[in-house]
Amino acid sequence: MGAQTAANDSIDPDLAALAAAHGVATEYVGSTGRPVTVTASTVVAVLGALGVAADTPEAIAASLADAELTPWRRLLPPTVVVTADEPATVVVRAPAGGSLSARVRTEDGAEVTATASADVTEARDVDGVPHEARTVTLPALPPGWHRLSVSTGTGSTGSGSTGAGTAEAVLVAAPARVPYPADAGRVWGWMLQLYALRSAESWGLGDYGDLRELVTWSGAELGAGTVVCNPLHAPSPVLPLENSPYYPSSRRFRSPLYLRITDTPEYRAASPEQQAAADALRPEAPADRIVRDPVWTAKLAALELLFDLARSGERAAAVAAFRAEQGQGLEDFATFCALAEEHGVPWQSWPDELHHPAGDAVAAARTRLTDRIEFHAWLQFLCDEQLAAVGDAARAAGMPVGVVHDLAVGVDPGGADAWGLQDVLADGATIGAPPDSFNQQGQNWQLPPWNPRRLAEAGYGPYRDMLRAALRSAGGVRIDHVLGLFRLWWVPAGRSATEGTYVRYDPDAFLGVLALEAHRAGALVVGEDLGTVEPHVATALAARDVLGSNVLWFERDDPDPSVDVEGELPERPRPPAAWREGAAASVTTHDLPTAAGFLTGEHVRVRAELGVLGRSVDEELASAATERAALIGLLRSEGLLTGPDEPGQATEEAVLGLHALLVRTPCRMVLAAPGDAVGDLRQPNLPGTMDEYPNWRLPLAVPGDAPEEHRPVTLEEFVSSPRVRRFAAVLAQVRRR
Repeated sequence: MGAQTAANDSIDPDLAALAAAHGVATEYVGSTGRPVTVTASTVVAVLGALGVAADTPEAIAASLADAELTPWRRLLPPTVVVTADEPATVVVRAPAGGSLSARVRTEDGAEVTATASADVTEARDVDGVPHEARTVTLPALPPGWHRLSVSTGTGSTGSGSTGAGTAEAVLVAAPARVPYPADAGRVWGWMLQLYALRSAESWGLGDYGDLRELVTWSGAELGAGTVVCNPLHAPSPVLPLENSPYYPSSRRFRSPLYLRITDTPEYRAASPEQQAAADALRPEAPADRIVRDPVWTAKLAALELLFDLARSGERAAAVAAFRAEQGQGLEDFATFCALAEEHGVPWQSWPDELHHPAGDAVAAARTRLTDRIEFHAWLQFLCDEQLAAVGDAARAAGMPVGVVHDLAVGVDPGGADAWGLQDVLADGATIGAPPDSFNQQGQNWQLPPWNPRRLAEAGYGPYRDMLRAALRSAGGVRIDHVLGLFRLWWVPAGRSATEGTYVRYDPDAFLGVLALEAHRAGALVVGEDLGTVEPHVATALAARDVLGSNVLWFERDDPDPSVDVEGELPERPRPPAAWREGAAASVTTHDLPTAAGFLTGEHVRVRAELGVLGRSVDEELASAATERAALIGLLRSEGLLTGPDEPGQATEEAVLGLHALLVRTPCRMVLAAPGDAVGDLRQPNLPGTMDEYPNWRLPLAVPGDAPEEHRPVTLEEFVSSPRVRRFAAVLAQVRRR
């Protein structure tokens, strides 16, 4: 480290000041509620990942001086976020004694004059030149992406340098709140793992056509108001395909794996012989698993067979218009796909000259691979068409919200976004979570984080484009790990997850851009805010009307003093009337036990079998039994369970009762998993496992005679099931409460 030694890894005041200037935590509150001190070596490594030198005392001193002077060396910050329809002030730092003028160019091209104040709020010397801070008052601006320009009368030139005469900044005028559909009231809907719900028409896994059918049936016949879908982000288009929807190649573009071949205009325009050739490619799907590779191989071959039908006439013009609308982002993504087909993934294994999308060798490759780039752009056009059809179906079915798309917290470091957006991502660190009672070693998700300074310098454009894609043809977006809009746990390369620390982001910018894009889409936002939430974070999310996530398994009240047990008193399940209103309520999530799995203790059995329990089997069984008894007691006290109940059993009445509890909460949204509707025992993902458990590969199924046996359920069986209709009828009561 230079400045620090292994024997003395404490943080000196200068390093602490430098860390604070860049939002790097030197201390945080752990899961036990006690403060945890971060080592100096971790702070130095994280600063290095931010591009800040801190490995010697001299480097720390120079970086600290630079951090203090950087805001003074430019007239404006690169991005300014204000509240729309309200006057606002912006601080301008300019050479002393000069005149100051400012204007706004709105998104629609109008010019608006801002008022510069003569009052000096702060002064200091910058590189030997006196500077002063003054304010510019902006008039109330409509929501939008505007430009703020300021000029000084010093006669100097060179934006961003000492004595600069002019400067521009991206000006985001954001609505104060995220919209909620007018007259929607409370709604219920499905939390769907799309790949798991297969139909007779889909090729081995659920597809966009299945999503359209589910939306139509749920809205028109069951009165559902929404479907929250797993991330549909694009994987890298080479085998083996990534199974986890939360480890995508790109968050901006969609997965062609979910395309329904027979729904494409090209298939409908094909000759009978071409259609037969495409049909013959349909793979044989295993009944008990979702296997993505053969599905992608078959669909890719079918799409290549049909591609020529999209290269002329109206279809070619439509694809060209889509490419023009999507801009450089789509060109980079399609180029990545074409290069990945040649060189594989990760992109770091490619020839060095292909490592940056702006390189000369990549430009030459774009010319050489023109046809293949056009093909991958067309696949995105097809995804856009089929998801637009899903949105149309939701509106036609009377859904007040429609489809809510899940937005993963990060991307594969070897994938398309990490290649195309590498200038705004941090190199040398990944994100995860600090140690807690469930993961004593912490978590490293192996996802590269946004670099906050570079993202601001890019005007938050990459973040905006990602949100726009998620909200396109959608009724909302679910932000996975929404706490990441405030801070993320960074793990320096080569270190364990315990050797990380938090890096803070600008929540006003992140939430402002989110509110603006949701406003434009007329869409709501649900934030996955589980875990330890800082008070200011909860306040900021609620102030913006970002809905939180309330999960039955985690809703606990104060300990129950009436329970006679030794040691620590058990917490009680929170009565439904005490839940918060601004949230989406559910019994479980994709990372937690299903209703039937919890009631039967399946989650303990499976984890014990795989050896991933955090304590002894007896302790886990006792804890699960206590929690189960408490919930059953709550159901009985609420009058939602009157029949017999046996430990280790999951009666339909008990499962319905758990979901009826959600209906009795004031939460704006009530969500349920299709697996709970049919009694599935298996959760989609079991944290702490890789290949030991079939994460993200389980079809919707009902239990068999043995614990490990399940019979898959098709979409056709699901919609015709009397049990599912009884289940939906309970949830539909949200509209009457």
